[in-house]
Amino acid sequence: MLLAIDIGNSNIVFGIHDSEKWVHEWRILTVPDKTADEYEVIFRSLLTNTVDYVEKVDRIVVSSVVPQLLRAFTEMLDSLFTVKPLIVGPEIYPMLPLKVLNPYEIGTDLIANSMAAYKRFGSLCTVVDFGTALTLTTISDEGEILGVSIAPGLKTAIKSLTGNTAQLPSVHLTPPPSVLGENTVHALQSGVVLGYSGLVDHLIDLLRNELGNSPEVIATGGLANVLAPISRYIRVVDQQLTLEGLRLISDCVTV
Repeated sequence: MLLAIDIGNSNIVFGIHDSEKWVHEWRILTVPDKTADEYEVIFRSLLTNTVDYVEKVDRIVVSSVVPQLLRAFTEMLDSLFTVKPLIVGPEIYPMLPLKVLNPYEIGTDLIANSMAAYKRFGSLCTVVDFGTALTLTTISDEGEILGVSIAPGLKTAIKSLTGNTAQLPSVHLTPPPSVLGENTVHALQSGVVLGYSGLVDHLIDLLRNELGNSPEVIATGGLANVLAPISRYIRVVDQQLTLEGLRLISDCVTV
């Protein structure tokens, strides 16, 4: 069984794959100051709650965009498991069926997303990841990562706005009944939710014009299901895209 771990800025997502399907998935808050011992308590509890996955795992792959947590996770995994984890990073990229632009700058989660999307489509595609940052990663017909667009994520934007504006409340991010917000909540939803759908579609318009072609568009991340129905281009949503990419990476690399 494979244990795949994606350490993001807001959440740590990890799942178990039994060589046929994802059998379990968990999501916990990212706390950079937590120690290896604290994470070990959490992982041991979750991984042994119904089935003792600790005894069954024979492969581990880890992606992290939070560098200070890598040491804690390496120590935690060494304590829990006998198998050595595969840490996704530039040194393994030559083993992948991708050509990586600026390998020391691109996030490992975007590499995983690209692996899964290219495996799925096998042609020009763009991954829209609605995370702490909103990212659009485009992969060519030949598997080359052509480039990335980055903007603040929806929750990042709304927290920045409400946190620095005394009279604006925190709101649930969902499409409002009208672009004409008749109250504060609907006004925020109009500006952020509808505004971000326009941002995504506009960037894809620019991509289509620059490439002279129309990429397949796949979305992932917490708010993908909110934005997909109001986007002109998002047709596929896959919340396991990053984990699936990590699985594909682990299949290409021998630790």
